[in-house]
Amino acid sequence: MGLMKIFSGSEILAQALQQKIEAIGVETVLKNNIQSARLAGFGTSGQAVEVFIQETDFSKANPVIEEFRLSI
Repeated sequence: MGLMKIFSGSEILAQALQQKIEAIGVETVLKNNIQSARLAGFGTSGQAVEVFIQETDFSKANPVIEEFRLSI
């Protein structure tokens, strides 16, 4: 299977969701386009941090994702 994007937003919110998902034993991948753009010498705007999980882990992580989305 592949990776599935579950969140796109600010770095702080992405890290908060990442911690909640990893606490239940699901591995995450954080893609930080803000940091990548800064290192390349140009800027980016807005929702540039994304959180990914394996598609096979979605059913386990979905309750945490929904709870997080309702809390923001």
